[in-house]
Amino acid sequence: MTITLTLGLSVSLALTGCASKDSKTTEKKEEVAFNKTGLPIVDKEITLNFVSPKAALAPDYSEMVIFDRLEKATNVHIKWNNIPGDGYQEKKNLMLASGDLPDAFYASGFSDHDLVQYGQNGTIIPLEDLIDKYAPNLKKVFEQRPELKKVVTAPDGHIYSLPRAEEMDLIGMPNIMFINKTWLDNLGLQMPTTLEEYHDVLKAFKEKDPNGNGKQDEIGLTFWYNGWTGNEGDLIGLFGLPDSPNDADHRIVRDGKVLYAAVQPEFKEAIQYFNGWVKEGLIDPEVVTQKVEQLFAKGKTQDPTLGSFIWWENTEVVGPDRVKDYVVLPPLKGKDGKIVIGRSNYSEYGRDAFVITLANKYPEITMRWVDQLYEPKMSAQINWGPIGEIYKEDANGMLVNKELPPGVAMGELRQKVAPGGPFVVLKEYFGKFVDMEPRAKERLQILDEYYRPYMVKENYPFIFFSPEELEIINTIEPEIKAFVKQKEAHWLIEGGIEKEWDDYVKQLDAMGLNKLMEVYQKGLDRFNKQ
Repeated sequence: MTITLTLGLSVSLALTGCASKDSKTTEKKEEVAFNKTGLPIVDKEITLNFVSPKAALAPDYSEMVIFDRLEKATNVHIKWNNIPGDGYQEKKNLMLASGDLPDAFYASGFSDHDLVQYGQNGTIIPLEDLIDKYAPNLKKVFEQRPELKKVVTAPDGHIYSLPRAEEMDLIGMPNIMFINKTWLDNLGLQMPTTLEEYHDVLKAFKEKDPNGNGKQDEIGLTFWYNGWTGNEGDLIGLFGLPDSPNDADHRIVRDGKVLYAAVQPEFKEAIQYFNGWVKEGLIDPEVVTQKVEQLFAKGKTQDPTLGSFIWWENTEVVGPDRVKDYVVLPPLKGKDGKIVIGRSNYSEYGRDAFVITLANKYPEITMRWVDQLYEPKMSAQINWGPIGEIYKEDANGMLVNKELPPGVAMGELRQKVAPGGPFVVLKEYFGKFVDMEPRAKERLQILDEYYRPYMVKENYPFIFFSPEELEIINTIEPEIKAFVKQKEAHWLIEGGIEKEWDDYVKQLDAMGLNKLMEVYQKGLDRFNKQ
């Protein structure tokens, strides 16, 4: 691990008391000597309590090499409370409600509403002064990217959370379609170029035993329903209006106007059409209920059973031994004969990477610790994995990717060795501090060759709304999302959209969809004027 900081003078700073804005608690900060610059941060070890979600394959963060090295370098011990991602939000909210707080939430998962609410009532503390005094790495990032500082600055002018950023131009198009080329060859089929040709190929996959095991066990198409990647948005786009269905968002922008895709006629037509594919057995019937782990397992069955899938990249789904059988399915011509690819609302920037709570007796030390993660090489390791496991340093000190062990997929290994959270990887870091990982280079090449020429120009930007706007959004949107997600899943698998559509649209109107879209339109108009 390389942390390029110069050792500074050791200074003893008396840490003064701090009271929450709603006077819930007054925490007396402890006096402790710490080094204002350089490493270690403290000469005598201290312990901080962090809560964080973790990926399914990740070990407890206390067992991660990268945090062990940080502890030795900083003399700050982190006591981790890792919560599996599926249950994290509920447990986080219980902690906040009860006042049983850690010193910090790492990869906090705080919504904008959380940041405003808990920032203004003092549960989490403002960070801008601490950044200015104790975070030289992050200050430099903010100077290089003023827009990133704007992302984390709340409407009241305070910074309650720290950023993450990965400038790779990858996430605007989260979906790549892959198809089993070996099966195409086995059956003497050509690569499909239109929606109907794709239908005929999937039908052949289902009925003509391309894996040769004498069983009708083939899955034509699977994807991650409403996922942040691998979702159905571009399937719906084959009917003229690509959707952004991540977590039932369905918010798209066309000619500066915010539209709710899930009430548009193209959405209705698409879902009705693909229900026919489900009935024919061409789409995986478990697609609306499966978790990522189940999707991955379908690509790694003893006999190959997966004909086509939508995902971020191929190896993660089918594994390194079978990946040679799958190729990119070039974007299909839609019903109108045109190719159009959607654009995600997911941003390369995030503002929920780290928050410090009122309970923290050492906020200055905590800020010094987390600032280590914003050093360029360290950010790369937090994002992808540490030296020795993912990287080695070349003659110029740049981090270069090690060759993966046989049979190991980078996506799965990354979950085990890289915690994510607070980091910034700017585009100019590549080739200077870190080499871009091979699968990212491959994905960029695929996007540039197949997808980018057909991508829509607009998406909904990453806007920090006012408390009043957030109140409307958080009052109306969760119920709408749950309703739409349930209806889309039902119609896709069971059918019935034609009969129920008018009542569905009326129900959304009654639930406040128009008011919600007005808030989003106002936010977009304000953002575009900045």
